[in-house]
Amino acid sequence: MTAYGKHNDAALLVLLSRGDDKAFTEIYNRYWDKMLFVAGIKCRDLGIAEEIVQDIFLDLWRRRSELSVTGELEAYLAVSVKYRVINAQAKMKRALRYRSEAIGNSPEQVNPTEQWLSFQELKVRLSELVNKLPEKCRITYQLSKEEGLSQKEIAFRMNVSEKSVEANLARAMKSLRLNLKRFLFVFFSFFL
Repeated sequence: MTAYGKHNDAALLVLLSRGDDKAFTEIYNRYWDKMLFVAGIKCRDLGIAEEIVQDIFLDLWRRRSELSVTGELEAYLAVSVKYRVINAQAKMKRALRYRSEAIGNSPEQVNPTEQWLSFQELKVRLSELVNKLPEKCRITYQLSKEEGLSQKEIAFRMNVSEKSVEANLARAMKSLRLNLKRFLFVFFSFFL
């Protein structure tokens, strides 16, 4: 675990406000996957979802000195994703409406059942990918992301060093991120 991995979000925000790029990197690594997952589900376009998440982090870095997060950082980022997705969807609907008007068709309606099925399929795929991880990576990931244990608690429970926990978690996240990106690309390409 890096020294920054031991900091809570509030401490990282203080460091970030002072221009600490390692604090920014730690925040990015903690929340990028979650934000991409939510944005991908909501806007159903991996490219747009990645753009939204990157824009949020870019904005976080640009506004670091005047940023005021009163609640939890995770909630702040979740709300940021929500509003950016809403804006992106409105922009896409306008573009679709203009395109439809130009060719004389009505815009397609979003089907809530399709969205729910897409989300369920994504959950199933994530579960399959987690189950395919090497045993120590899988257990580390599940204890961290599904049970919410800290790296120190995981190290104690698994009787390994915190460095091992950090390495296994990084390996698991890298593998999941890569495989989930591929899946989302294929999945959304098929349905769009």
